[in-house]
Amino acid sequence: MTITDLVAPEAILPALKVNSKKQALQELAARASALTGQNERAVFEVLLQREKLGTTAVGYGVAIPHGKLPKLEKLFGFFARLERPIDFEAMDGQPVDLIFLLLAPEGAGADHLKALARVSRLLRDKSVCEKLRGADQTDAIYALLTDTAKSHAA
Repeated sequence: MTITDLVAPEAILPALKVNSKKQALQELAARASALTGQNERAVFEVLLQREKLGTTAVGYGVAIPHGKLPKLEKLFGFFARLERPIDFEAMDGQPVDLIFLLLAPEGAGADHLKALARVSRLLRDKSVCEKLRGADQTDAIYALLTDTAKSHAA
């Protein structure tokens, strides 16, 4: 499984305008709903429930909200570059400006974990994050995510 399998160009928001974690999750749920055919409220609730367990902000301005949905047929990724960093309750205290949303079918099990690990590995690379922060076009962000991911495949 590659990043290309997870995220499509239409699943990238190059300049999302939000003011809070909740608003970011709502916007991402709405976009994910439109692209997956899933119920927007159900997507939002799954993301909120996961955040209640602990923040999905992984540090260095990156968050990877994720959840499982019963009617989803395959793993689905969505990337947003925020116009302004927001508080995401990160352990390092840094605001978040890069979000990779990952949705998985309820029975995904190991595939869900592998996808999370792959996204996490990619976004732990500070040079990748700096390039993503500097890109403001969908095609440039998609190319960075997918081309760079090839060198992080392990």
